[in-house]
Amino acid sequence: MMKLMLLFLTLNLQLVTGAPEQVHLAFYNTPWDISVSWITFEESDAVLTFGTSASNFVNKTGNTTSWEFGGIIRHSHVVILDNLKPSTLYYYKIADRQFSFRTLTADLTSYKVCVFGDLGVFNGRSTQSIINNGIAGKFDFIVHIGDLAYDLHSNNGKLGDQYMNLLEPVISKIPYMVIAGNHENDGKNFTNFKNRFTMPQNGGKDNQFYSIDIGPVHWTGLSTEYYGFVEDYGNASIFTQFNWLKNDLEKANSNRGNVPWITLFQHRPFYCSVELAADCTLYENVVLRHGALGLPGLEPEYIQNSVDIGFAGHMHAYERMWPVANMKYYHGKEAYHNPVAPVYILTGSAVS
Repeated sequence: MMKLMLLFLTLNLQLVTGAPEQVHLAFYNTPWDISVSWITFEESDAVLTFGTSASNFVNKTGNTTSWEFGGIIRHSHVVILDNLKPSTLYYYKIADRQFSFRTLTADLTSYKVCVFGDLGVFNGRSTQSIINNGIAGKFDFIVHIGDLAYDLHSNNGKLGDQYMNLLEPVISKIPYMVIAGNHENDGKNFTNFKNRFTMPQNGGKDNQFYSIDIGPVHWTGLSTEYYGFVEDYGNASIFTQFNWLKNDLEKANSNRGNVPWITLFQHRPFYCSVELAADCTLYENVVLRHGALGLPGLEPEYIQNSVDIGFAGHMHAYERMWPVANMKYYHGKEAYHNPVAPVYILTGSAVS
């Protein structure tokens, strides 16, 4: 009897560790291409079934990456659903777990985005609101501008697993776009961040910078952490990202007739005035903004290409700036009407 009980328990554990979890969506290269990602703790194929009817599914296969962190091997699976129809409800099934999502409307003249930074498992006062409002359709996708879970790598990555499962009810239903913050540095060159997510592939292949056109807005996500951890990982990624950014913004600026707005999102802010605002004037932030010691700064490119809005987190507060460039603010009743400089929004208060 004891042997049978032990055998049952062993099989039960294997079923649990082999089950898909942490299921989440993201835009891939266009709004009509969706990446579906999940994790298992046993080897399995990256395969799902999907369709516009819950009773009429087709198979779709993808890729699997196996990676080790803290002695635990995880298998990250991703399947790309491309050329989807606008305004369409899709069902998808991974093993015995079924989910659904609705694609954006065809014209994309109007949509709602939930943008925030700095959200963790503990003290996540905004978490349930984000989940509830996302499920209720109050916004169409999420942009999380760094500092996830606090931290993805904590407890050998188990806190990251807990965080992704916590958000799964909403991020399996609407796209979850992410960018790295300083808390994503896990001592192994952002291993957890690189392997858990699949973002658009027109930029860096580590999910840390990319862009995508969604209706009238060109969205560009950047890594401020190449600057923050330059002493740990070198400066090659800074130059790679900067050269890509110049090209990306020049193309976006010349395409204003089709996509009139340029919005950037990054973790560390250029400007802030909240308590502990010294974090915005630390040396790495000065280098990030203006450049130094042969490293290029980002703000001149924003100004030259007339970036409209820039989102940042890092500081656990909310602020909307006057238009600002090179430390000069532009005030007045009409300051936000065709502003002469980018408008920065600090939104790092999700955790508090």
